[in-house]
Amino acid sequence: MTTDLDDEELLARAARDPAAFEPLVVRHSAALHGYFARRAPGAADDLLAELWLQAYATRSRFDAGRGPARAWLFGVARNVLSAHWRRTAAARPGLQGTAPHDDPWEAVDNRLDAAAVAPRLRAQLARLPSDERELLLLVAWEQLTPTEAAAVVGIPAGTARSRLHRARNRMRAGTPLKLTGDLA
Repeated sequence: MTTDLDDEELLARAARDPAAFEPLVVRHSAALHGYFARRAPGAADDLLAELWLQAYATRSRFDAGRGPARAWLFGVARNVLSAHWRRTAAARPGLQGTAPHDDPWEAVDNRLDAAAVAPRLRAQLARLPSDERELLLLVAWEQLTPTEAAAVVGIPAGTARSRLHRARNRMRAGTPLKLTGDLA
């Protein structure tokens, strides 16, 4: 049975028998998806699919003398991720001609910082009157204009702007952290 074989044996066998590749997918997908999710959260599923296509296409080039199959798979993952960053940079007009993007550690740090303050932020949001909270969330999270948010809530635009201003001030006063974007 192929599932009893180690990764290196599976890859060697997969060069001749494509069905031997499937246990590798089962064994390593979770770890590889985590690798992508930490580095490119919005694209992790697509990157994982691309990884498996590339790994399958190049399975006959695996050389056990250079290291274990797991390391080879992560090497393929790294190449897939680098290609993703190059495509992303090329798609942004202001970034063309710049060096390829390495791991976005600043974005990772920002997500970790956001996770650390999330409980305080939730508590402060819960303290807001419901109409102010709804307006604030519609503008900050849903990217509606204050006028659009007013229409959603069913109040005049001027009233919405006033309540939104009050909500922002209450958030600043009650949360000792730097809020970015529309919350600021």
